[in-house]
Amino acid sequence: FKGVDLKGKIAVVLINDPDFETGKGDFDGKGMTWYGRWPYKYEEGARQGALGVLIVHETAPASYGWATVAGSNTNTMFDVVRDNPADTHPTLEGWIQRDLAVDLFRSAGLDFEALKKQAQQRDFTPVPLTGASLDAKYAVKTEVITSHNVAARLEGSRYPDETIVYSAHWDHIGVGEPDARGDRIFNGALDNASGTASLLELARGFAKGKRPERSVLFLAVTAEEKGLLGSEYYATHPLYPLEKTVAMINMDGMAPFGPSRDFGIYGTARFELLDQLKDVAKGWDIRYTPDPKPEAGLFFRSDHFSFAKRGVPALSWSAGQDWVDGGVAAGKKASDDYTAKRYHQQGDEWQPDWVFAGAARDLEVLYTLGSQLANSRSWPNWSTDESFRAVRDASADQRK
Repeated sequence: FKGVDLKGKIAVVLINDPDFETGKGDFDGKGMTWYGRWPYKYEEGARQGALGVLIVHETAPASYGWATVAGSNTNTMFDVVRDNPADTHPTLEGWIQRDLAVDLFRSAGLDFEALKKQAQQRDFTPVPLTGASLDAKYAVKTEVITSHNVAARLEGSRYPDETIVYSAHWDHIGVGEPDARGDRIFNGALDNASGTASLLELARGFAKGKRPERSVLFLAVTAEEKGLLGSEYYATHPLYPLEKTVAMINMDGMAPFGPSRDFGIYGTARFELLDQLKDVAKGWDIRYTPDPKPEAGLFFRSDHFSFAKRGVPALSWSAGQDWVDGGVAAGKKASDDYTAKRYHQQGDEWQPDWVFAGAARDLEVLYTLGSQLANSRSWPNWSTDESFRAVRDASADQRK
């Protein structure tokens, strides 16, 4: 920001990090960091005193099309109750399409593409859009509502104060503007009814088996789609201490098709929990494939992140793309189709060709991982070069 006074002004910013297109810079190259995500940009705008923040949408750096942005932001919005909302949110938060940004810059005598290249350099200084202004009048209806996280706990037989968490989010977008078919209902069949159903099946499996030595918590959280609000609330008001939470395993969409030869996790991270998951998966002859789209910043986009940033080893399972029936080509085709036509859109609804054989197999893997953790004395940690390691180590004396 170079000390620019943003009070009373609206900042127009780019999505993702400065080095997304070049792959070179001070962040993570092609991999998105937390600083590239839209929630961080709004928060930083508030900290800088901006009246508003408008994010320029481009499909590649956002990792999804405009339909996803529109679907996620044209109905009721939520937040947790805050003592001072202005510390986190500027008065105006929004997205604009790239073509509109180009026209806006041109009206101010500026070249959007040229400034975008400049903004990729550390010495870039914010540029005023001379002559450009925004005139808006809108009424906001605000009310306090109560939503719920739902928790079920299987108490451990020997170490009940030590907890393994399985989680999924039960919410989706709700009802919004109609799509081309006139459909207004965002069903959220894959994202995340499939994860919620999987959570129930894991709970059923653990309940029927021998009681584990450590406690297992099955946590269905609310308002993930509105900014990880349910998991954030739990992580700041934990039912069971995070210092003695062994690990958190999150499911945000499970494979509705056949099984794959590989698996992944959301985003990239280095920690012993992933190493253990890789070892478990070998029992099904499944290999680990790193995130094929690190630019999407998936590590910061699901409920495990609320736990990870507080030091708890946490991951979100991701189904592989190398399908047993059809290989990588079939898996990538299905993934691309989902992102383009269904992700946060009305098209995320039950499909007649879903068989869920992949999800059933993947749940065997996740059940085994949780069972191993729940019947051991291990405390998996982050790698020494991960920023979450220091947070976890600060409470090491509570895990004897």
